[in-house]
Amino acid sequence: MRQQYARRTQALTSVLGFIALAIIVQMTRIQNSAEAVIFSQQAQNYAYELKTFYPDRGEIYDRNGRLLAGNKTVYEIGVDLNTVRDPHAVAFAVSAELNMDYNQILDGINNPPQGLSYIVIADFIEAQQAFNLQELKRALQEQAAEGTLGGLTGLQFKAHPQRSYPEDALASNVIGFVTREGRGYFGIEGKYDTLLSGNAVQVLVPTDPNKAFEIPRVQNGTTLILTINRDLQSAAEEILDSALLTYGAQGGAIAVMDPRNGEMLAMAASRRMDLNQFWNYNVIFDKSSEFDTAISKPYEPGSVMKILTMAAALDSGTVTPDTSYLDTGSILIGGVTIQNWDQQPWGVQNMVGCLQHSLNVCMVTITSQMGAGIFYDYMNAFGFGHLTGVDMEGEVSGRLKVPGDADWYPVDLGTNSFGQGVTATPMQMMMAVSSIANNGRMVMPHTLYAMVRDGRQYNVPAQFAGSPVSEATADTLSEMLAVSLESEASLALVPGYRIAGKTGTAQIPVNGFYDSAQTNTSFVGWGPVDDPQFMIYVWLERPSESIWGSETAAPVFAEMAEKTVILLDIPPDYIRQQLVAK
Repeated sequence: MRQQYARRTQALTSVLGFIALAIIVQMTRIQNSAEAVIFSQQAQNYAYELKTFYPDRGEIYDRNGRLLAGNKTVYEIGVDLNTVRDPHAVAFAVSAELNMDYNQILDGINNPPQGLSYIVIADFIEAQQAFNLQELKRALQEQAAEGTLGGLTGLQFKAHPQRSYPEDALASNVIGFVTREGRGYFGIEGKYDTLLSGNAVQVLVPTDPNKAFEIPRVQNGTTLILTINRDLQSAAEEILDSALLTYGAQGGAIAVMDPRNGEMLAMAASRRMDLNQFWNYNVIFDKSSEFDTAISKPYEPGSVMKILTMAAALDSGTVTPDTSYLDTGSILIGGVTIQNWDQQPWGVQNMVGCLQHSLNVCMVTITSQMGAGIFYDYMNAFGFGHLTGVDMEGEVSGRLKVPGDADWYPVDLGTNSFGQGVTATPMQMMMAVSSIANNGRMVMPHTLYAMVRDGRQYNVPAQFAGSPVSEATADTLSEMLAVSLESEASLALVPGYRIAGKTGTAQIPVNGFYDSAQTNTSFVGWGPVDDPQFMIYVWLERPSESIWGSETAAPVFAEMAEKTVILLDIPPDYIRQQLVAK
């Protein structure tokens, strides 16, 4: 009997073992089947949904930490068509708060496009207005709980960031703007759009609120610190606006730069816009070149160019400061007679007198002695005809005609020497002249001081564009320019500070001929001469009160320089020299 029971037990165990093995095999087959994979994916899709997260745009600050561009929270207001209970109440509440058309809102709710379950009523709504509607919805929901009112059920609020400019129009030509699509245009916003906007992240997000910790952290865009001094920028804009009224000019620009490293401290253009209302761009500007005239509007600079012509002559050994010549008031070059600005002879002059009296005949004389090859080699080294590389969107280059160009003529060698027949932007002129203020080294202008990312600051180093002249030439010419200003008691002089600089008056070509009644007036100067810490460029377009740079741009320079030394805390020369002596 015992053997019989043992056999039965073994048989039962074998059958159960076989069944267990079959179950395991079947489970393994099912788990690895295509149907199981699909089921697993469907289960994951029910637990997660694919979402795209957009980072907040990086902020923009001035060099002293003043916020110039940031972000604020605004709201999209829409209606969930599956849950809305009282379209009339929703339309009435929204139209009253947002000053929108009631019938249009109601029609949108009652007659949505086919297939939609959600419609947008309005977007970019200020937080306070959205808060008011949220409070009203909450109050009506409490009443609906007690009665049968539909309330504002279905009204939805979606928060998102919008670019904000706390200073409104201040430095607008430097900063640029961001549209509601998130694209940066002009200035810093355009140039560094990719850095500022950051990278969007697309991930699977758990629908279970208990797993909210799994939602990834999106790194915000890079924060930028500019070289711009907010107070100096404000002063430049005020002084420019006042100058336009005083001298009846149609436009212009004022730029302030540190000639030692190319940092732009201020850049004011005559047309500016409230960046919070970027949609007014087409109302304020006729074309893109007007957004920042300092980098995007070339013009014939006139006699400020004489600084560079003299630099080339000194550096090439063509002349020395004491070289003299007989000024007869006119000179023939390329079959054309060139005259001085006053059409008068000035007799025997040296090179300091040449600069002091801004004599065209002198410039034509020394360029003729240099020859076209040497002259244009220097002008090319100064960067004319090339972009400066300033880190702002919208820069254009002027044009320097050279021998071999189809429209270059021998007379151009003469007219180019005093800034006619050649075009440049104020930024190009500042970069070229920086070589004289900075001991022969030409700086590349820039507006970015530092970048902040992941809590770390990365400073932007100064860059140089070569040394077109020697240190000795630069120092000699700076002294010549300072003496020439002092000798003529220029309106550009700043009490307590030695300044080097030069005026410019250029006739404007109209219908192929130069109109002596319409001019561009300019002044470029730097100081203190023994330790240059600022360079200022002033450009006034078509002033009506006077056609001369000495009477318009020069006093504007002096006013801007006085404000600059105060805001940059630069002591007068005698105090600095006493401190150095100690």
